[in-house]
Amino acid sequence: MKHWKRRLALLLAAALCVSALAGCARGGDAMSLSVCVGGAPEELDPIYATEPADQTILVHLYENLMRKTAGASGATVTNGVAKSATSEENTDGTVTWTFQLRGAEWSDGREVLAGDFVYAWQRLADPANDSPFASLLSVVAGYDEVRETGDVSLLQVTAEDDSTLVVVLNGKYDWFLEEVCTAPATMPLRQDLLTGESAAEETAEDGAEAAEAAEAAPWWSDVAGLVTNGPYQVSGYEAGESLTLETSGTYHSDISGPGTLTFRFADTAEEGQALYDAGTVDFLGVLPEEQMASLVEAESRALTPELGTWAVVFNCAQDTLMDARVRRALSLVIDRTAAAEAAGVTARAAEGLIPPGVPESDEADFRTSGGDLLDNDPNHRADLQEEARALLTEAGYVSVQDLGELEYLYVDAGNGAAVAQALVQAWQSALGLRVTARAVTEEELAAALEEGTFSLAGIEIRALGNDAECFLRQWSSTGGENVSRYANSAYDTLLSVIAGAEDETARLGCLHDAEALLLEEGAVAPLYTTVTAWTLRDSLTGLVRDGRGWFSFAGVVAREA
Repeated sequence: MKHWKRRLALLLAAALCVSALAGCARGGDAMSLSVCVGGAPEELDPIYATEPADQTILVHLYENLMRKTAGASGATVTNGVAKSATSEENTDGTVTWTFQLRGAEWSDGREVLAGDFVYAWQRLADPANDSPFASLLSVVAGYDEVRETGDVSLLQVTAEDDSTLVVVLNGKYDWFLEEVCTAPATMPLRQDLLTGESAAEETAEDGAEAAEAAEAAPWWSDVAGLVTNGPYQVSGYEAGESLTLETSGTYHSDISGPGTLTFRFADTAEEGQALYDAGTVDFLGVLPEEQMASLVEAESRALTPELGTWAVVFNCAQDTLMDARVRRALSLVIDRTAAAEAAGVTARAAEGLIPPGVPESDEADFRTSGGDLLDNDPNHRADLQEEARALLTEAGYVSVQDLGELEYLYVDAGNGAAVAQALVQAWQSALGLRVTARAVTEEELAAALEEGTFSLAGIEIRALGNDAECFLRQWSSTGGENVSRYANSAYDTLLSVIAGAEDETARLGCLHDAEALLLEEGAVAPLYTTVTAWTLRDSLTGLVRDGRGWFSFAGVVAREA
């Protein structure tokens, strides 16, 4: 959750004096819309912006190859900067995508070039930049070589000419257009506008010094002066207060939505609700906990699954945990219902690694089709405990004390401590196993995962794309994001078949098999998933929400009477 930066008194005072931009009103020929998606922006560099609020701003300022718009049955993918996209399967199993750009312009009048995408994608893949979204490009040929060597020229993304972008993928990946080519992290960037950051990186003696130099004055720090290529550009920015966008005069198409779009910032969900109640904004992206609790209790259809699963990850390279039977035993006795209750009102006991809401097809949900892979029935707990003890005995651990000391790392934020307590209590009561829970910072946990200096750790597994494959790819034996150090040739084979599958039915079957194998092997133990909700005035329609959490208001219009 973003760190909020304003107080309610200031917001209420502002609400009384900004009626010119408040609410959804007509200003000339174009509608004005005010929204609250969270706090003031913390990061507007596309490769680092992790908060949905920041990503929401970015998708209005920048346009990718493809974009998501409102369709009759939900969000649909349409052409963005690319006026056409064609693919060709190669004899070596790779797939070449060719994008013809439409001659779009940046807000300073310069043409958007294929080279702008090459620069942005190379920058994203560069291990020196340490982007949390780098693995979006793991489907691109040459990505692994870039991560190993740091040579970004090995990434097979090239500008054939100023208006032709060529991307070679290492498999079919039918979700490439919909997920990779719409993501904020893969939006085009102008190298000439980032020269300040580049200079800092070139003169720094090491990565830490480069990061410190970039943080001191990031290239996007002059928000009002940003040069962008999306449907909107900045027309006003009041730090900590609001950001106002106007439709861009250089954008290639007319948009149906608001001519003026104002983001109003709130320190807390309660402050955002006050803005909504006062009519200052017509959209609220983060609801107060009390309201969320009411929606959950009523099992409201307004609730939407979030694209992530909280889980325990096991260090499969550690001596004790190398045995899949031990990992499986520890997973079997987890009380996921208790963990979900400890996590808060929006949490639900996990039924698999892949959460509800991930589509299997236009009509089917992957989790619904795959069924429950985890047994959360309280009536079965005794049987599960007996099975776990049998697995430990089979693995040679007659006494659980023979497992030695195990430690569970978790980030000391939110309800992390309560969830940790539920876990260690389950292991103690079911097996007599004492596991020490230790609170750490996000940075400390990230370092432990990267270096392999942990036994058990609590993490959120968030997919970078709304497809089951995006949840499963990171656990391959060669995956750079495989923090569990899990290695299984059968699992790798399934992923290879999935990546090259011609038949969708066969692909889906292998996806379900891969998820089941991963959980059977105990590389990760899913705990709970979460739901979210938002509010838009009933008088409005055309809102788009991407499964990854960001919103698009470019198509919001008044609902027909």
